[in-house]
Amino acid sequence: MNVARPVDTSEPPYHRLTPELVLDAMDGVGLRADGRMLQLNSYENRVYQVHLDDGRVVVAKFYRPARWSNEQILEEHGFARELQDAEVPVVAPLELQPPEPGANPGALSMQLLGAPATLGVAPPQVGAYRVGVTPRHGGHAPEAEDPATLRRLGRFIGRLHAVGARAPFVHRVSLEPRRIGRACVDKVIQGGHIGAAEEPAWRSTAETCLQAVAAAFDETPGLRAMRLHGDCHRGNILWRDDEGPHFVDLDDACNGPAVQDLWMLLAGDRASMGIQLGQVLAGYRSFMDFDRREIALIEPLRTLRMIHHSAWIADRWRDPAFPAAFPWFGTAAYWSQQTTQLREQLEAMAQAPIEPAFDD
Repeated sequence: MNVARPVDTSEPPYHRLTPELVLDAMDGVGLRADGRMLQLNSYENRVYQVHLDDGRVVVAKFYRPARWSNEQILEEHGFARELQDAEVPVVAPLELQPPEPGANPGALSMQLLGAPATLGVAPPQVGAYRVGVTPRHGGHAPEAEDPATLRRLGRFIGRLHAVGARAPFVHRVSLEPRRIGRACVDKVIQGGHIGAAEEPAWRSTAETCLQAVAAAFDETPGLRAMRLHGDCHRGNILWRDDEGPHFVDLDDACNGPAVQDLWMLLAGDRASMGIQLGQVLAGYRSFMDFDRREIALIEPLRTLRMIHHSAWIADRWRDPAFPAAFPWFGTAAYWSQQTTQLREQLEAMAQAPIEPAFDD
């Protein structure tokens, strides 16, 4: 049982999340663990595979403090459960229950939120930790060079968007390029991670990129916004040979245009991406119409993601996991490389959009 003490807000975000607290929190949401626990790879959150007394194996995700509000997390959970009800292959959070009175003396007194309850909130005196729990559901990365796999991935995303288009998120963020880009540049500059010699070139190039990104969105008015996965790269899709693709996480779910969930599936040179995009769209259009104007947003979205990635690391630097994982961040070589890559993105955004090689 963790001893209550005032929370030091200057502490790294997961400083108090000890194995004992994880197990006490699991007890507090009605899931009695047998003591076997494995921390899984995750930079943004802290994620644990936990074995339960009843033989089940679950995954407990402790959300990064202060990143999302309770309402935003519950919208993520609600979307996952809605997708599950529509038989879209995602792993939805389990319904949580308070422990039986007196059954687990060490259990944390967790507040359970949601209808049904899917979010457990720890007492503030032990840390601002919130947890959601899902069944364990593994898989491997898809063979994304295979045309049949790309079509299947397109159908998968199309099915997700068919549900996402029913109604927008109310509490979660929307993909607003001007706001996001401006906040990211400010975060990098204000964080003090870029040296005085590298700052002028990076800042100037990033500002020019943001102008080009905003212009691209201005030239495609009236885009349909829907609920998205939001971070749909190949590493976030798990594949099982007997089931195909599925998601285990919707942590970056947001409102935005459909292409945000499609462009990160593409890789290689422009010709290769055109072939891949044609296959993905051939599958996607089995379930959803696609506005071809959105293809022009692929390079602007890639540019925005590059700037966002630097800001994301800067914003997480107090978390000891980040200096360990990104030791080159903040070096002169890093920022020189970022400036070069952003200049290349200016050239890419100035070119004609990728032409999908449709194969109907």
